[in-house]
Amino acid sequence: MENLFAGRNIDLQAIRTRLKMTADELNLPLGERNITYNSRRATELGKWAEALGKGDTYHNDVFRAYFADSLNIADVEILKDICRKIGLDPTETEKILAKRTYKKAVDDDWEYALRMGISSVPTFLANGRMVVGAQPYGILEKLVTREIL
Repeated sequence: MENLFAGRNIDLQAIRTRLKMTADELNLPLGERNITYNSRRATELGKWAEALGKGDTYHNDVFRAYFADSLNIADVEILKDICRKIGLDPTETEKILAKRTYKKAVDDDWEYALRMGISSVPTFLANGRMVVGAQPYGILEKLVTREIL
């Protein structure tokens, strides 16, 4: 993580502290990650899980794997294990990844995000306004009630 943010005017420890505080307030698991992993494969599988009615469970398990357990969600074996745990066939999981079945759907989502000016996650859009980063509930409430200009 230090290398990823090197040369930028970013206080990584302050960000980690704020994220941990927010996660604790929301009772969300959050581990101490020192490495970031590419989420593309996980995102493509997310589209598949959504199509099968298991999207919420899948996304929650991927969140926990990445943010709480610091697992490499680019690793096919880890993704197969997550899918197996939620009742998706690991062999089919591997086929979906190999064929890139949901590549276009994810490309379309990412293209839309870029058109909307989204360049980081999380980003919240409502009423033509945008808030970037993990935010307290009060800020999100103001966003949807049009109090943020």
